[in-house]
Amino acid sequence: MAFDGIVTKMVANELQSLSGARIDKIFQPNKNNILIGCYLNKTNYLINICIDSGNYRIHLTTHPKSNPTVAPNFCMVLRKHLLGLHIKNVITNNLERVVTIEFEGFDEVDDIISKKLIIELMGKHCNVIILDEQNIIIDSMRHIYQEDSNRNIIPHLKYTYPDINKKNFLDCTDFSQFLNLLPAEMSIDSFPLILSNIFNGFSKSFASGLLQDLGINDLSNVNLEKIYNVIRNIVFENDTNCLDFKYIDVKGKKDYYLSTSSNEDLTLFHLNFFLDDFYFEKESSQEFRTYRDSVLKMILGVLDKYKKRLNNMNKKLAECDDMQKYQFYGELITANLYKIENRPVTEVILENYYDNNKEITIKLDGRYSPSINAKRFFKKYNKLKNTLEIVTKQKNDTLNELDYIESIVYELEAATTLDEVYSIFEEIAENVIFAEKTKQLSNKKKNKIKKSTLTKNKNVSFNPIKYTIGNYQLLVGRNNKENDYLTLKYASKNDIWFHTKDIHGSHAILKLNSNNDIPNEDILVKCAEIVALHSKAKNSSNVPVDYCEVRYVKKPNGAKPGMVIYTHNHTLYVNPKNN
Repeated sequence: MAFDGIVTKMVANELQSLSGARIDKIFQPNKNNILIGCYLNKTNYLINICIDSGNYRIHLTTHPKSNPTVAPNFCMVLRKHLLGLHIKNVITNNLERVVTIEFEGFDEVDDIISKKLIIELMGKHCNVIILDEQNIIIDSMRHIYQEDSNRNIIPHLKYTYPDINKKNFLDCTDFSQFLNLLPAEMSIDSFPLILSNIFNGFSKSFASGLLQDLGINDLSNVNLEKIYNVIRNIVFENDTNCLDFKYIDVKGKKDYYLSTSSNEDLTLFHLNFFLDDFYFEKESSQEFRTYRDSVLKMILGVLDKYKKRLNNMNKKLAECDDMQKYQFYGELITANLYKIENRPVTEVILENYYDNNKEITIKLDGRYSPSINAKRFFKKYNKLKNTLEIVTKQKNDTLNELDYIESIVYELEAATTLDEVYSIFEEIAENVIFAEKTKQLSNKKKNKIKKSTLTKNKNVSFNPIKYTIGNYQLLVGRNNKENDYLTLKYASKNDIWFHTKDIHGSHAILKLNSNNDIPNEDILVKCAEIVALHSKAKNSSNVPVDYCEVRYVKKPNGAKPGMVIYTHNHTLYVNPKNN
């Protein structure tokens, strides 16, 4: 990512405005984040420190995270040493991704005390370290110890800053020194990587952004000098109001880089709050995908299990196709016992009185007499008859379960927010077929599962998708439980209910303005197009959508969430792509 040394330096420059702020809150929401609350000039600020290897950063935030019931040990150490102190300085070391926050205050006997918080933002080696007045490590978020190492991060050792292995751009006093450090042969494509490998604090996205801003297509000395001058203007710019972030595409992913700005409307801490919004959106998207995929994987596992079960049932039912044959053999042998010798034989030839007395050969088990073989045929017939009855019922139940599971799969694939995934998870957690799997996932995500707010109260707060069509409002459910609530509790009997015919999708309710209100055909078609768009057939061009008054929609006893039956319906064939 682009949180390089230049960004670190400029963010720290903005945070320097918090000098004098009093520390009044410290939280550790997870193993990678520290939140430090401070108060200055009647305003509360929250500093977010993240040492996740893919999203490491420091900035002010307006997106607080939920905190554990019991604070981790490192959080308790920070509270003990930093609460009540004031921020003295926020500084960086050249263009290193290391931020030092200096604190100052008074102890119980009014002696001045000082502490330092070191934030190392170096990929997988990120750390947060608290030091005393002599730069002795009090504690760290991650303890690092290696034999024969001259830089171990454990309590009671003296802290040393990381070694710098690259060139420092700040040492380049003119363009010729900068040029001498670059290789003689470079291409436009390789330049961002070369620049980031030679100089400390430069990311590839920063270098790519420079080329994009300057419109440079070749690396002549004239263009290289332009690049040098722009970098120098950014690095030595103490007024962050002259700098701003811009977006850049890096291998199909949105990234950012720091650039000069002529925007006069930039506010205090604008760099910090840009980063706050950028990483909040990114982490929310990552969390959504990770959580949705984990739930989807669990559901697909159950779906596969039920498909295998259905396949086994179909095999058993296929065996039942011949059960009448065994009854026929038993009857034929019993009717002709007086003609058959009562001794074990491997086959008998009898007249088939069902087919003009044509001869038929019946294979027998040579271990038993014909009479016992007849009983065995009847026994097999009765067994297959019972199997047919039981397995047919089981198959119908399994088909219903498969239909429900596939509706859940559709909902997850259509979900766009974490709240929608939470609602779906809450729904399946109540279903016995997911009981074991959801329990395991709940233990991992127990802080994320939210309780449903859906009740019989029509004024309850719930959030269906809303569309305005002419003078009407169309409400579309986002999951099975919301579909049930929307159709069976929220809607009035005269409202119009929509659903794709025999296709998984959302319930929709067209709210009428009065009991005598009759929407015209254009309104109904528009509603049907939207309903088709919220279904598994959204990419089709001719989708059947049923609609009827809500009074004709019923939920059978024991039916799964979202499953209803309806009558007095009409069908519209629409193209959702027209919407």
